[in-house]
Amino acid sequence: MSFPKLATSAVAILAASAATAQSRDNVQVAGSSTVLPYASIVAEAFGENFDYPTPVVESGGSSAGLARFCEGVGENTIDIANASRAIREGEVEECAANGVSDIIEVRIGYDGIVFASQIDGPEFTSFEPSDWFNALAPQVMVDGELVDNPHTNWSDFNEELPDAEILAFIPGTRHGTREVFEEKVLAAGCEETGAMQAMMDNGMSEDDAEDACLAVRSDGLSVDIDGDYSETLARISSNTNGVGVFGLAFYENNTDSLKVATMSGVEPTTDTISTGEYPVSRPLYFYIKAAHLGVIPGLKDYAQFFVSDEIAGPSGPLANYGLVSDPELAETQAKIENEETM
Repeated sequence: MSFPKLATSAVAILAASAATAQSRDNVQVAGSSTVLPYASIVAEAFGENFDYPTPVVESGGSSAGLARFCEGVGENTIDIANASRAIREGEVEECAANGVSDIIEVRIGYDGIVFASQIDGPEFTSFEPSDWFNALAPQVMVDGELVDNPHTNWSDFNEELPDAEILAFIPGTRHGTREVFEEKVLAAGCEETGAMQAMMDNGMSEDDAEDACLAVRSDGLSVDIDGDYSETLARISSNTNGVGVFGLAFYENNTDSLKVATMSGVEPTTDTISTGEYPVSRPLYFYIKAAHLGVIPGLKDYAQFFVSDEIAGPSGPLANYGLVSDPELAETQAKIENEETM
């Protein structure tokens, strides 16, 4: 694939914004903290391989990024908003009210994680979100009461799980998949066990209870991994009882040493993740301001590079960091090539 350099023309942006900032030559991106690690990898590689400055990628969250995106058209507004959810109708309307009428929606892949252990280790073959909450939360429900977590073995709270010491290697707080682990596993398990309701019954606000549901124990039985999945694999390899959280592609490349568990009875595959049947998954997006194409140098090139087979495909660097490649990636590539708006 070739990425021809775009010519710079400030005419369109000058016409679109009376308070135009000084002409800039770098792509500016903001939004989802989940998409941030993937976008940062792409931006760094783009800067190294193209004759454009490295794009500036900021976080702030999906809603904040889309709010900035919808502020208007012009060099003083961002070009791309990253999002861990689809743009909402109200946000599209806000964009349109501020002159951002042409938006290209780009699905970059899926945030999907699997739970795997040593292939010859204890029989960790089936989990529910409640199992992970009971294993990792600082406080859990025991005999109808919210108490400090007494569990040291998986079988302490679920006799169908192995009688093996709890030792979980989970995505660190800087990792791209931590948010989906918190939202789809810990928070879901907190609700399933009644712990969230108990927190509120004890006087917590709903917001505080939601935050408390995402906490993990600090006694060494839950270990944050901030590096890539090879670090998690190394920990599993040296700990027979260890259970780790991996991206699907990484697991599929290591089936000779790992076995995977179902979650809520669903086996993780590309199909079950991309359809949403597997519960620990969701699509990830970025949104391009079409009015900036051909004006901000390298914008289209960056978008094409991001979703290229070499970057976002099943063997690319994003998959190695946890992104589940989109089976319909070719259609996304065509959408950017043709500048197809929503």
